[in-house]
Amino acid sequence: GAIPDERLYRMFVNKQVTMLRPKEDEDSWFNMFVIHQNRSKHGATNYIPEQFLDDFINLVVWGHEHECKIAPSQNEQQRFYVSQPGSSVVTSLSPGEAVKKHIGLLHVKGQKMKMQKIALETVRTFHMEDIVLADHPDLFNPDNPKVTQAIQAFCMEKVELMLDKAERERLGNPRQPEKPLIRLRVDYTGGFEPFSVHRFSQKYVDRVANPKDIIHFFRHREQKEKDDSDLNFGKLVRSPASEGMTLRVEDLVKQYFQTAEKKVQLSLLTERGMGEAVQEFVDKEEKDAIEELVKFQLEKTQRFLKERRTDAEEEKIDEEVRKFRESRKKNTEEEDEEVREAMTRARAHRSEDTVLVAASSDEELMDTGMKGTGDSDDGLPATLSRGSGRARGRARGARGQNSTARGSSRRGRGSTSQETATSSRTYKPVSVPAKNMSVMDGRPSVCP
Repeated sequence: GAIPDERLYRMFVNKQVTMLRPKEDEDSWFNMFVIHQNRSKHGATNYIPEQFLDDFINLVVWGHEHECKIAPSQNEQQRFYVSQPGSSVVTSLSPGEAVKKHIGLLHVKGQKMKMQKIALETVRTFHMEDIVLADHPDLFNPDNPKVTQAIQAFCMEKVELMLDKAERERLGNPRQPEKPLIRLRVDYTGGFEPFSVHRFSQKYVDRVANPKDIIHFFRHREQKEKDDSDLNFGKLVRSPASEGMTLRVEDLVKQYFQTAEKKVQLSLLTERGMGEAVQEFVDKEEKDAIEELVKFQLEKTQRFLKERRTDAEEEKIDEEVRKFRESRKKNTEEEDEEVREAMTRARAHRSEDTVLVAASSDEELMDTGMKGTGDSDDGLPATLSRGSGRARGRARGARGQNSTARGSSRRGRGSTSQETATSSRTYKPVSVPAKNMSVMDGRPSVCP
């Protein structure tokens, strides 16, 4: 399974992550830890700091990242080594993918290790370069009416140089793709205008694998990043939850609406209910949690207005909705019951989707087994049907009887299981320090 980085970060901080170590001869084992989360910082908590991991580990194999850093590098604080294999093929046109690809063969003897780098010879060549137009005032003047043509000629020259370099670096393996991937990122900050990328790419259709993506124009933005180099992550993790960063999604939602401007304040929903729904969405990946809560509270408000026989005037409706919302906020037990009911609906929808996906998979397996030579999928019906009659002209195997829409929803998540292996070795746990909707919708016409 997978876990969001923010949630795992919060679990480390709240000391909810433990590891198992053999009790016998602790120091004689070589401990390797494999993790598939963000290593690079993408936000305040959208990554896992290396300092969260325990220092009894010898080697950390860090997946998920693009750049190949197969040679183990030592973390100076935790003293373990980290090897980042990176992706084995180019998965995106990003700087990390331009580094040469390797795999590693790990040799371990006792507490000693050696990582043997093995170059991958069948990876498509990828070259990337950045240019900043403002850094070439002698070549480009934004006030010059012909500056766009000059920029285009300059970019063509850069692309040709990268193509020559890619040709020289070909390894000669017959299985290596011939056309390289080329990416030229152009920073046009400073009053410059981009030229037609589509017209530019036509010149390289037969020479590169990504002609439409050769040029990427962007403007530089100043980003002030908080320097957390002096932050003691180990102390953060070891401290009690009350002293550390106890990050709760529902608290953030409540804080946001308490400090938000009046025009973005909630008028129908409550901060408590919305916070609980967002927490379900983030922590448990209940994708329908927020939508179901909105629907549930909307339906309840509509029933309230109908029972009150409120006048069909917007001002009176708004006033009644406000009073109803305030009464619900005071009754926390009733509000908790609303949230539980909405979450039950969301889980029910997920269960239905899972059943549909399973049924669809079974149908596809049956189709595969019953398909004869020369059969085509063109005749498959789009909906589940059970025909009766003479079955005149029916295809071999009666494939048209039971089939589901190929484009059916597949939001259901597969179930996960945990297996516990038992042996004579005993272990001890080690804590790791480390649809917009309106209340007017569906409102009945009520006479005063």
